[in-house]
Amino acid sequence: MNAHDRTLGDLAKLHYGDGEYAVLRPGRYVLCAVSGQKIPLEQLRYWSAELQEAYAGPREALERWQETHG
Repeated sequence: MNAHDRTLGDLAKLHYGDGEYAVLRPGRYVLCAVSGQKIPLEQLRYWSAELQEAYAGPREALERWQETHG
């Protein structure tokens, strides 16, 4: 999968695991579950395997964790 490959759709579908993710449907980005911001796959660093969702950054990840574990 190449970020410049024009055959890819835009929105990717991932399965989030502990420390890694698997691409179920190729794409260029996923959406942050908190902010709705587009996250290019090469910049994706934060997600929840438990909730199966991605976060734009540590602030969004913490916000969701507080909502679900607070």
